[in-house]
Amino acid sequence: MPEKYSQGTRTDGSRVSRRTFVKAAGASGAAVSLAGCIYGDDGDGEDAVVFGFDPDSADDVGDEIVQLFYDNGLDEDIDVELQPGASDTGERRDNYETLLDTGETEPDIMLMDNGWVNVFIQRGLIANLSEVLEDDEVSRIDDEYFEAFTDTARDPDSDELYGVPLFPDFGTMQYRKDYAREAGYDDDDFEEWATEPMSWEEWSQITAEMVEESDANFGLSTQMAIYEGTSCCSFNEVLTSWGGGYFGGEENLFGPVGERDVTVDEEEFVDALRMLRTFVDGDDENALEDYEGDLAPSDITQWSEDESLPQMENGSAAMHRNWPYAIVNNAEEFGVDNYGTMPIPYAVSEDEAAQDGMGGTASALGGWHIVMNPNSERQEESLEVIRAAMEDDFNLGLLDLWGWLPPKPELFDSQEAEDLEPIGNYMDTLRVAGENAVARPVTEVWGTQSELIAQEVNSAVAGNKSPQEAAEDLQSGLEDTES
Repeated sequence: MPEKYSQGTRTDGSRVSRRTFVKAAGASGAAVSLAGCIYGDDGDGEDAVVFGFDPDSADDVGDEIVQLFYDNGLDEDIDVELQPGASDTGERRDNYETLLDTGETEPDIMLMDNGWVNVFIQRGLIANLSEVLEDDEVSRIDDEYFEAFTDTARDPDSDELYGVPLFPDFGTMQYRKDYAREAGYDDDDFEEWATEPMSWEEWSQITAEMVEESDANFGLSTQMAIYEGTSCCSFNEVLTSWGGGYFGGEENLFGPVGERDVTVDEEEFVDALRMLRTFVDGDDENALEDYEGDLAPSDITQWSEDESLPQMENGSAAMHRNWPYAIVNNAEEFGVDNYGTMPIPYAVSEDEAAQDGMGGTASALGGWHIVMNPNSERQEESLEVIRAAMEDDFNLGLLDLWGWLPPKPELFDSQEAEDLEPIGNYMDTLRVAGENAVARPVTEVWGTQSELIAQEVNSAVAGNKSPQEAAEDLQSGLEDTES
């Protein structure tokens, strides 16, 4: 899944450029290996903590990021080197896996995508931080950080912590306020929408009104192509909001493989597909009653983030599902008075959900953790770097410097966050999204499962299969992978 982040402003008051944010959207970097330029040290590397890092941020603001560590309590005698990783998250994962599996001592610490850190935990490749951090530090992470985000850095069996969350990313529904005004809505409505999730049924009616009364060509721009982003994120949000899950409830997200039920041949899964099919073709025989149809073009089955975003940028779409980077792009383009956000709508409440922990608004979860190499020869110094990264001012500094969202909900309400333009205007929605985030069900077999899910969802949304047929075929395919 592409990792894309919201924009802040520099400490000197200048705006981070759009070019910088396009680069930040990669969050995995531009270097082709773990070797490369070093930021923040004199370059000899002999005594420094080597931090496997995002190369885009390291390239543009690496020295400033290193300075943040010292500003937040890191001893000046501890040098820090930011070592760029591969530009593609999958390639970076493979590189880290090779380095750790062969016992390499560097990097000492590294950023790991929340979408694959659990596999490294299961393989015993990264250090157990619950054993080396102080008890009060572990408790602080338990108490202060977004729960769903932190859970992706825990051993699902022991609940012990293997990563310290650094920055999360959340899906939201974004919309044109000026189009909504033409349909009769006003600032009071927008204020409510920013934090109070609405039902998909109500959302469909509002969206249809916006299209009818404005220059929008259609209602929804989203992502339903055959790729990871559909299975982990855009459809996962919809399924969760209907009270469903691929493998039962929230407790089964990270396994155990082969010991959990596959739950896609269920009413809630079929209804989630029926709703999306309704949005594409309201006259389809599988369309849901009481939902407005024909809101999204059939092209959504070919769109990832990069293809769907231009539909919002050029004024074609009234609503757009995406990550915070898209908020920044479009708020700059249309102005904060004309661009709004809301939590992802829902179909059933948590109390009504068929699967435990599901239902209600649900935002797909992206973001990265700091983990430690168990082979590191500088573990004590590495822990000091991690401790500095846990400080509130460090988290707010990254938001200001590079636009990475804080991992703690309380910081979304801080004056420092709210003062950043334009993202500070949207922190209320982003906090709600973070508090209702849903992780992808990553295990050793998720790569195969993700592809199967995306294929079947895509077929149903495109109308090539009925929702029921797609659910039955996926049920069989996932059961095979679980065994």
